Amino acid sequence: MPDFNDQGRVFYNPVEYAMYQIGGTWKMPILWRLNKQVMRYGELKKYLPHISHKMLSTQLRELEAHGFVTRTVYAVVPPKVEYTLTEKGKRAIPVIERIRHYGMDLMREAGIDPAVVFKKPEP
Repeated sequence: MPDFNDQGRVFYNPVEYAMYQIGGTWKMPILWRLNKQVMRYGELKKYLPHISHKMLSTQLRELEAHGFVTRTVYAVVPPKVEYTLTEKGKRAIPVIERIRHYGMDLMREAGIDPAVVFKKPEP
């Protein structure tokens, strides 16, 4: 496959190109959380407690720049900002689901029980 260029960056295959846009530690979890509902920044931070504020802001900006997320700012005090998936972002969800299921299969093969790891804490 020939190399191709997008916005000054060279890519060698479509998988690399897709992973550049939705890969990494945090982009897919952000998209996954936005799948079912519109969320504010603070809500996303609450559901992703291990991400730093700087990283969350950076990842949201990149997802918005690539067209996966829409950021809506409301002119109220205090400022209100909401994030929602675009149609492009919604198309990424089945891909994330497949990767998630594959990851759970790999966990089971390694002797890790996903049901225990992802058990919701009791109130």
